[in-house]
Amino acid sequence: MARRSKKTQKRNIFITTLTIIIILCIAYQNEIKTFMTEPLIKQKETYKLENLPEYSGNAYIQINDNKPNFTDDDYTKETFESYSDLDYLKRARTAFAKVGKETMPKEKRGSIGMIKPTGWHTIKYDIVNGKYLYNRCHLIGYQLTGENANEKNLITCTRQMNTGAMLDFENEVANYIDKTNNHVLYRVTPIYENNNLLASGVQIEASSVEDKCGEICFNVYIYNVQDGITIDYTNGDSHLS
Repeated sequence: MARRSKKTQKRNIFITTLTIIIILCIAYQNEIKTFMTEPLIKQKETYKLENLPEYSGNAYIQINDNKPNFTDDDYTKETFESYSDLDYLKRARTAFAKVGKETMPKEKRGSIGMIKPTGWHTIKYDIVNGKYLYNRCHLIGYQLTGENANEKNLITCTRQMNTGAMLDFENEVANYIDKTNNHVLYRVTPIYENNNLLASGVQIEASSVEDKCGEICFNVYIYNVQDGITIDYTNGDSHLS
């Protein structure tokens, strides 16, 4: 009876230990998944995708009353560029830089065709300007940093987003720098829903440095959409609406 009791105790201890190990492994995996899927720049509740309005025809919306979330320390930094590591799905994350004349390119842009960001498809539609639905989209535009074939700075985006609102904001910053020789804090965060390979859109924050959010000051979310095309953001598949 004693031997059976000891065997039973050992078996119960083994089962209990194994159960604890399994629970800890599951908890650890969930922590890793949460860490890897959340934006690297912490955002307020109102910036989460589920709290942003669905696309209704406007290329972008303002968030946080159009005020960027830079800290006082950000304004005092020397000129810099920072590109987050790809996450576990190989998706590009936040790109952040203090741009000025010294960061702008002095040579023509080279090829980036060898880079295939997550969700990439080579597909054409007659209703798309230039035919191709998708572009390789620089988070921080080449004209601001000269950063080109950097997979940490490229996402798959629609032609409409890349050559529309996103380019407009980049041009605004570039023109300001050319005119004043001043600097701008510029941060772009692609927003993905869960494990989608294609970003639903990007958040762009910008602030002129010398006048601390004076002439350049915005915080916007740009929709990664193409009018007339239905996109599957889980993998980048698409079809005419």
